[in-house]
Amino acid sequence: MAKRNPSNPSSAPRHVAIVMDGNGRWARKRLMPRGVGHKAGVDALISVVQACADRHIDYLTVFAFSSENWKRPEEEVSGLMSLLLVALSKHIAKLKADGVRIRIAGDLSTVAEKIRNALLDAEARTRDNSRLTLTVAFNYGGRWDIVQACQKAMAAGLSAETLSEAELSRFMAMSYAPDPDLFIRTGGEVRLSNFLLWQSAYAELYFTDCLWPDFDAAEIDKALKAFAIRERRFGDVGASGQGEGAVGGAVDNDESTSERS
Repeated sequence: MAKRNPSNPSSAPRHVAIVMDGNGRWARKRLMPRGVGHKAGVDALISVVQACADRHIDYLTVFAFSSENWKRPEEEVSGLMSLLLVALSKHIAKLKADGVRIRIAGDLSTVAEKIRNALLDAEARTRDNSRLTLTVAFNYGGRWDIVQACQKAMAAGLSAETLSEAELSRFMAMSYAPDPDLFIRTGGEVRLSNFLLWQSAYAELYFTDCLWPDFDAAEIDKALKAFAIRERRFGDVGASGQGEGAVGGAVDNDESTSERS
C-alpha cells in the first residue's frame, strides 16, 4: 500500500485521473453484450474508489462519459444513461458513508433533466465528505473545458493583458482540485482522448493492457509502484541533475522558455 511520504512528495500521488477503457472488449471476449461490460465497469469503479481511499489518495477523477460518446449507437447510449441512474441509486449511500465526496465535471446544460438531477443530487448528498473527492467527468471534453474557462474569464471582465495561466485555471471545471499527478488509461490504448488536457500538462502517464472491468486494487498498486520510481522535474533538471529541462536555477513559469524538448 502506497502512502504519501512527506520527504518524497512524488512517492504517492495526491490526484489520480483514469480513462476507464475496455468495457466493450471485456464483454466481447466473454461473448456477452457490451452493456454487461459497462455494468462490470461500474463494479470495478466502486472497488477502485475504495482502494484509492485506503491508499490515502485525496482526489480520483474518472472519465465516465465524454462529449464524443454521444456518437455511439443510440441503444448503447441509452443503456449507459440507465446504468448511471441505477449505479447512483445503488452506491450513493455507501459512498457517502465511506467519506467519499462526489463532484461532477462537464457540460450538464445539454443533458437530460433526469440525469442532470441525479448527478447534482449525488454532489449535494456528499458535499460534507472529505476522505476522497471522486470527480465524475460526464459529458466532458478537455477542449470544451478550456473554451468554457475562456468564456467565463471574458464574462468576468479579464482582459487579454491580465489573463495568465493561474487566472485561467480559476475558471476550469476542476478548479477545486490540484492537477493530476498520475494519469492512468486502461484497455491498451495509448492516447489522452481529450481528457483533462489542461490539467495533465505534467501528469505522469501510465498505460496498461488491463481491461477496465479487471482493474482492481492490485492493478492500482502496480500503477502506484511505477509512479513512485519516476522523477518528476516539471521542466527543471530534477534531483539527479540529468534531466533535459531548464539548466539550473528556479523553474520559469513560462513553459515556452523553461521547457526544452
